[in-house]
Amino acid sequence: MKEFESIKFWIFDLDNTLYSGKTKVFEQVDKKMSKYISEKLNVTIEEAKKIQKNYFHEYNTTLNGMIKNHKIDPNEFLDFVHDINIDFLKKDIQLGEELKKLDGKKIIFTNGSKKHAINITQKIGIDEYFDDIFDIVDSEFVPKPSVKPYNKLIEKHKIDPKLCVFVEDIARNLKPAYEMGMKTVWIKNEEPWASKFSDSKFVNYKTNNLSEFLKKINLVRAT
Repeated sequence: MKEFESIKFWIFDLDNTLYSGKTKVFEQVDKKMSKYISEKLNVTIEEAKKIQKNYFHEYNTTLNGMIKNHKIDPNEFLDFVHDINIDFLKKDIQLGEELKKLDGKKIIFTNGSKKHAINITQKIGIDEYFDDIFDIVDSEFVPKPSVKPYNKLIEKHKIDPKLCVFVEDIARNLKPAYEMGMKTVWIKNEEPWASKFSDSKFVNYKTNNLSEFLKKINLVRAT
């Protein structure tokens, strides 16, 4: 943990990273994507799900596939799929305390929308601890793990990758960060598409509890 002492930039994914995947928040988004595709392409929900998953695997996000193949309005898509119920989410006091203690610039880096990120972080009470939200619109709808949005993020915030940590629940999204020189942290989960490559060299650390992981870092940095 000593290598975290010099870190000045903390980058976090949003969905299933800053809140637990067990909350099933993203499950709602997933269903809304199927519904959008079904209505937009006039296909059954079953067919829409197949298209959705195929696009996710081929283009890294369903949205990217829909833009390339069907010329949809990306903002319409984002508004539709993120119109979900998050009333059940609770304040994450422990995570808030650890984020507050972290010295340096803290940024959310998401393939989702800024509005969705704001809604989630406000609901769990951690929005005030972040300096920026770099979303899919900022990356011109080019999703992680394409290297382009990582470069845009680094340029925007003048990030030194060697002084940076990136935390993600989808292991493959850590590869560009690692190759740039960032420390990488994978949030453990059992989703096959998210855990694939989790044993690769580009995953430096693994944790199933972000708050506890940050607590250990804060203790090291405080000594």
